[in-house]
Amino acid sequence: MFDDTVHDLASRTLESCRRKGLMIVTAESCTGGLIAGALTAIPGSSDVVDRGYVTYSYDAKTEMLGVPSAMIMEHGAVSEEVARAMVSGVLRHSPNRVGVAVTGVAGPGSDSQAKPAGLVHMAAGTADRMLHRVERYGDIGRDAMRHATVNDALALVLDLLD
Repeated sequence: MFDDTVHDLASRTLESCRRKGLMIVTAESCTGGLIAGALTAIPGSSDVVDRGYVTYSYDAKTEMLGVPSAMIMEHGAVSEEVARAMVSGVLRHSPNRVGVAVTGVAGPGSDSQAKPAGLVHMAAGTADRMLHRVERYGDIGRDAMRHATVNDALALVLDLLD
């Protein structure tokens, strides 16, 4: 299901979490649980993976993670503000963890010129530090975009922890 690059990044992420004594929590929209899937595909991951949220809808982001609906209406679900709020939400529910969140337009196509297919906002954070990254993959196809997002989200977690 995952290529060698994702498998390697997932293994390195789990090892980095182990070294730091952290559990990891995912909050995923456009990837629909693939980040958690990549992590749990590694044998022994249960000592590091805490939980995962698939928050595809606006309501799920608000109800499960506490992302303010006014923020979603003002900035859109695919925004830096929402990605950061998703990480803050997982950390509120799971303190002393590392969180990673992704929200994007998987495509094909988009209803917005401002937020085209392939636009992804991702954030990773701990209680004392947060990183954000925006990727513009283009309309490369839904599967390719989702797998690229998994790859880049895991790399972002590694950047945060290393």
